[in-house]
Amino acid sequence: MSSAPINLTARAETWPIAGTFTISRGAKTEATVVVAELSDGTHRGRGECVPYARYGETVDSVVAAIQAMRPRIAAGLDRAGLQRAMKPGAARNALDCAFWDLEAKRTGRPAHELAGMAAPQPLVTAYTISLASPMEMAAAALEAAGHALLKVKLGGAGDPERIAAVRRAAPHAELIVDANEAWTQRNLTDNLAACAAAGVTLIEQPLPDGQDGVLSAFRHPLPICADESAHARDSLAALCDKYEAVNIKLDKAGGLTEALATAEEAARLGLTMMAGCMVATSLAMAPAMLVAQRARVVDLDGALLLARDRLYPLRYEGSRVHPPSRALWG
Repeated sequence: MSSAPINLTARAETWPIAGTFTISRGAKTEATVVVAELSDGTHRGRGECVPYARYGETVDSVVAAIQAMRPRIAAGLDRAGLQRAMKPGAARNALDCAFWDLEAKRTGRPAHELAGMAAPQPLVTAYTISLASPMEMAAAALEAAGHALLKVKLGGAGDPERIAAVRRAAPHAELIVDANEAWTQRNLTDNLAACAAAGVTLIEQPLPDGQDGVLSAFRHPLPICADESAHARDSLAALCDKYEAVNIKLDKAGGLTEALATAEEAARLGLTMMAGCMVATSLAMAPAMLVAQRARVVDLDGALLLARDRLYPLRYEGSRVHPPSRALWG
C-alpha cells in the first residue's frame, strides 16, 4: 500500500430533483450534497454526505468541518483515528466513506471484503411517495404501484385520508410510513389505527424526538421505527422501550464504520433494522448498501428521486437496487 501523504479536498454540489420532494418539514426541488475526496497522488477515494438541517448542520459548516481535518490527515490520521477526532454527523460520514473507498482502491480489495462481509446482494428498496393531498398522493402511488415497497410521507392533519388513498391506489404494495416527527399525542392513536387499517407494516418516527416517551406507555398496533431519535450506537439503548426498530443512516451515524457498529448493537438489543438515506446521488447510497444487507427494510431510493445521477450509478431494476460497481465506490 502507498505511504504517500494523503491530500483532502471537499466541495458542495447541487443535483436537481425530479419534481418536488416534500416531507412534513418542507419541500425542495434540489439536493445539495458535500463530497470529500482523499488522494495519495495515485488513488482517489470519495465519500458523499448530506448536511442535516434538523441537527443544525449547514453546507458551509460541513465543508468547513471536513477541510479542518486536512492537516491531521496529511500528518497520518487514518479511518480509526477519525472516529475519535470527529463527532458523528454528515462531515465525518463523507470522510469515513472516502477512507473506505481509498483503502479499497489502494489494496485492490472491495469494501465488503475489508469489512469482513460476504459480497453484497441486490435488495428490494422502498420508493418514496412525497407528502401532498390525498388525491395527489394516490396519483403518485398509482404511478409507482409496480414497486413492491412504497414509503409514504405523512405530515399530521389529514393523514388517515392520505394513507387510505395510497392503499386504494397501490393495493398490492407493502407500505411503510414516515411521519418525520409530525404527529402529536392527540392524533397518534387515530393515525396509528388508520395505518393499521391500511395494512402498513412499519411507521417511522411519529412523534418528535424528546416527546416520544409516550410510545412506551401503550401497546403498538404495528411496529414503530426510530429515525430522528436514533443516531450512533450509543443512542440505541434508550430506544428499546419505545421502538421496535431503528433506521440506520450514515449521515446520522457519522459514516460506514459507525453504521456497521450500530447495526451490530441494534441486533444485540433486538431492534429490527432499517437502512435509510437522504436524497443524494448514488455515491451516498453505495456504502449504505453494506449496512442494508442486514436490514429488514431498505430505503435507498435517494438517487432515484433525482433528475440525473453520477457516472457509474447504482442500478435500479424494478423494485431492486444492485450493489455499486467499483468505479463508483468501494
